[in-house]
Amino acid sequence: MAFTFFMRDLPVIEHAVNHTVQFSSGRMRTKVWDAGSALGQETYTVAIAFAEKMGRFALNNLRIDATDYDEANKFGDKVKNGVYHYDELKRMPEEFFKKYIEPTDIPGCYRVIDKLRNLVSFQYHDLRSFKPIGNDYSLILCKNVLLHFSQDERVKVIKMFHEALAPGGYFVTEHTQKLPAELDRLFEQVVPDAQLFRKL
Repeated sequence: MAFTFFMRDLPVIEHAVNHTVQFSSGRMRTKVWDAGSALGQETYTVAIAFAEKMGRFALNNLRIDATDYDEANKFGDKVKNGVYHYDELKRMPEEFFKKYIEPTDIPGCYRVIDKLRNLVSFQYHDLRSFKPIGNDYSLILCKNVLLHFSQDERVKVIKMFHEALAPGGYFVTEHTQKLPAELDRLFEQVVPDAQLFRKL
């Protein structure tokens, strides 16, 4: 899904990051999967939220896997390069813009700094394969995607996420998507004002 923007649903992302940082304390690596990353605006919003919460050394142990269904590889190139027009960045708080965004030689365009881009890798992935890209994830985000799936597909995808999460890891989805009742035994909701769940 290509429609998203920087800082979208930031309070929910910050909730997820806060819980994940606490959960990951003492772990060798913090793995995050942004499923349905589109052009990377959400992925880099997540990276900024982690950079704000983690110390410099802990941040070096963070890896963010961004995935989307992108046969033409338009998303992958965009995520890797991290270059966006100012119009896409203007929602970002000024303090974040100054810390994490730098100018480019392209008129009106800016780049996410290397420190954040080096945390992120993109790969093509079809959620309807129902096969995870890895395991032991501390956090999986899948926002603005599942509403396009059938109920049966949503259940299968979320079961896949459950399999990919580390025990006690977190899953966050869009606020319009309630967790299907048949998955209640797999997760518990962490906060009442966000669709943030912990793996049971």
